[in-house]
Amino acid sequence: MVFNSHKADNYDSWYNTKKGNIVDEIETKTAFELFQPSTKEKILDVGCGTGNFSIKLAGKGCRVTGVDVAEPMLEKARLKASARGFDILFYRQDIIDLKFEDDFFDGVISMAAVEFVPDIKRAYQEMKRVVKPGGKILIGTINRDSTWGELYREQSRSETSVFHHAILRIPEELEKIDRPNLVATQECLFIPPDAPEDEISWEEEKRFAGRVRGGFFCILWKIKQ
Repeated sequence: MVFNSHKADNYDSWYNTKKGNIVDEIETKTAFELFQPSTKEKILDVGCGTGNFSIKLAGKGCRVTGVDVAEPMLEKARLKASARGFDILFYRQDIIDLKFEDDFFDGVISMAAVEFVPDIKRAYQEMKRVVKPGGKILIGTINRDSTWGELYREQSRSETSVFHHAILRIPEELEKIDRPNLVATQECLFIPPDAPEDEISWEEEKRFAGRVRGGFFCILWKIKQ
């Protein structure tokens, strides 16, 4: 298991740093601009981890279900959701073998999870299977062709790094999975990963935008009726 109890306990510490907090805000803004979650929508968060994005979706009024293969992560997600008063369902399930009926959700979202899924096509087909006609799928993942991708590839050389197991991709690899239903691709996280923490800001993100490849990208599909 990639994310054991020790990693689950430390997973959220990244978000408590200034850099981690702004990176999270940037990725969330990009995802929500594309996905546009609406109140009462039934949304599946695939690879939900400790519930970071599940909680954000619930905050938008969505009816959220989160799935992950790592039970220690799910245990933390349940505690966090309960502490915030959100009724989110969390289940231990594999992205390539979802235990839901066909056409069950209004939308599926997966943020920073497919890096750990070797068979991305099979994973996408499972997400597509459980989405209603007219529903939407969004995948957000690290961009291999970026300075952030270079950083994580360097980290992957260490057997103790979580990225030792990661598979980084470029937007074109995901876009071709289902071009007929493809709506949009958007890159973000243009700030270089080696930027000093006191220089991490939205202003710097805007300054680097368009000058370099984004370290993260989101792709949206809408399933035709």
